[in-house]
Amino acid sequence: MKRTNVSPRELADRAELIRRISDAVPEDGRTDALDGLTLHRSSVPTEPLHSVSYPSLCVMAQGAKVVHLGNDRHRYDPYHYLLVAAELPIAGEVIEASPDEPYLSMILRLDPATVSSVMIEAGVLVGRGRSDAMALAVSPLEEDLLDAALRLVRLIDRPDERDMLAPLIKREIIFRLLQGSQGDRLRHVALLGGHSNRISAAIRRINSAFDQPLSVDALAGEVGLSTSRFHHQFKTITGMSPIQFQKQIRLQEARRLLLSDDLDAASAGYRVGYTSASHFSRDYKGMFGAPPLQDVERIRST
Repeated sequence: MKRTNVSPRELADRAELIRRISDAVPEDGRTDALDGLTLHRSSVPTEPLHSVSYPSLCVMAQGAKVVHLGNDRHRYDPYHYLLVAAELPIAGEVIEASPDEPYLSMILRLDPATVSSVMIEAGVLVGRGRSDAMALAVSPLEEDLLDAALRLVRLIDRPDERDMLAPLIKREIIFRLLQGSQGDRLRHVALLGGHSNRISAAIRRINSAFDQPLSVDALAGEVGLSTSRFHHQFKTITGMSPIQFQKQIRLQEARRLLLSDDLDAASAGYRVGYTSASHFSRDYKGMFGAPPLQDVERIRST
């Protein structure tokens, strides 16, 4: 939703960000503009694109997008940013875009080691604040954060300044995030880099062995929590239960296999851990809206 109290500086920064991303990505698609920085453009709304997220900051210059996590729907636009603090099975769809006003955005990957370093220098303790904040959320985009994002994008056209200034601007962006409304959430990124956070460890465990049978009781024991406490904290942070989380990871990988390896549905289901072809087909249709082979045909035709 557009704000009414937008300063002249913010208007100018947003107009420049639109121009610079548009120049860097002249056609629909994406480009890795700088180390850790990806720019996106779409001149039409899109269907939900399923993927596994990574810790990142998403700032939009133009358009609007919705990200689905479990049963939660998160909308963001040029006046709001999205922060993702973990590897999560998500689905994103561009909902506002046109040839005259394409969707334009930037995604900055957040390195856990850098986040930890900035936290230490800023005197921010890992244990401060909530430890069970959901690992994905949207917040209003403040003027200073927009300014720092724009200065990072400017470096695309300044190759002689990139090596010196890009790391400094990235640290500034992290600092401003830590001081803002999503500071608690950003602390999850630092925890992901180590082994102290129990839910982060569980997320890594499921992601690395998604094709293996999952015992929630055993996983809770591995991370030192009771089953009920583990289930509650996991759902609070990821928006879904451990079993639902694993299922979405499995189905996304199965879709990738069907598209890239030319497998039949039963083989793809078996590769990601399903023992029943009918169960796999039912879950696949529930997530993607069509049976496996029909879904793949539709994707290839478009």
